[in-house]
Amino acid sequence: MAASIRFSPAARSLFDEPLGITVQGLGPRQQVTLRTSLRDEAGELFQAHGRYQAADDGELDLARCPALPGGSFSGLEPMGLLWALQPRKPFWRLVKKDVQTPFRLRLEVLEGHGDPPGQLLAQAEHERLFLRDGVRRVPVREGRIRATLFLPPGNGPFPGIIDLYGTGGGLPEYRACLLANYGFAVLALAFYGYEDLPKEMKEFHLEYFEEAINYMLKHTQVKGPGVGLLGFSKGGDLCLSMASFLKGITATAVINGSVANVGAVLRYKDITIPPLGADVKRIKINKSGIADIVDVLNNPLEGPNRRSFIPLEKAECRFLFIVGQDDHNWKSEFFAVEGSKHLQAHGKEKPEAMAHSQE
Repeated sequence: MAASIRFSPAARSLFDEPLGITVQGLGPRQQVTLRTSLRDEAGELFQAHGRYQAADDGELDLARCPALPGGSFSGLEPMGLLWALQPRKPFWRLVKKDVQTPFRLRLEVLEGHGDPPGQLLAQAEHERLFLRDGVRRVPVREGRIRATLFLPPGNGPFPGIIDLYGTGGGLPEYRACLLANYGFAVLALAFYGYEDLPKEMKEFHLEYFEEAINYMLKHTQVKGPGVGLLGFSKGGDLCLSMASFLKGITATAVINGSVANVGAVLRYKDITIPPLGADVKRIKINKSGIADIVDVLNNPLEGPNRRSFIPLEKAECRFLFIVGQDDHNWKSEFFAVEGSKHLQAHGKEKPEAMAHSQE
């Protein structure tokens, strides 16, 4: 019997959906290498491999069989062949530019654990989608707003979210559309480095973001009375500023964000918040020649840097801080802890926090 690959779901799945992988028709306890590959939209190759041994009946189910040492990962990791994908080109990131097309994942089953492994026993392809059937992608160019709105299938209204990315600008859509797959109306909002928006991160006006909140609250497919905010990196401190100064926000989730205004002057009406000071002399260069900037920013609790601290106590929403403990851009965990202390010192509810560490 020839080896064959079975995916579950069979041919296509959502990018954030678990994928079951089983190989059938191997010999009892046969040693094989499983290799995944994927090309991004720039044509760059990503690969991962795991070393496995089939069960006594010749079946290899990644949900039950641990990967053996020597591959990209080891242990019981049913999704290891996806999360361990590494770029051939150093420091290249896997980013989805056009959410309307899938990533195509190729899986190969190869004989033995050699380097390189032996002959090809089976191969199959699987599509990882970003848009569930029926999700509507609507480009938004209303007033000053430059954004994309994702609406779930069916008749709304749906709970609304505004999604902000960080330094680098542009209009990433991949997180917004994945959220829309689960029943949220999500506005991916650009704020610089896109079309006719400012080219650089020098000065931001909260009136722009207020316009986006009002757009969502007036939309017939958005269920009020408020919207949620989701922000990452620089988008995180912008969400905290929005929650602190603007009306109509019921929940704010921040991923690796700062509780101080960072990188650009922030203005709202007659209020100005300066960016947190920094010292480039605190950059550390590691053996690979990579700059570690985690110590560059000043402490927003000290001296004149306190003027950059966002007045979270003015907010009327609930907060969730999501923290990567191995974040080397800035001290995300410290910021989340200080934000939590600040809110509680002003009699506010303790925010939820989720920490994630990389091994």
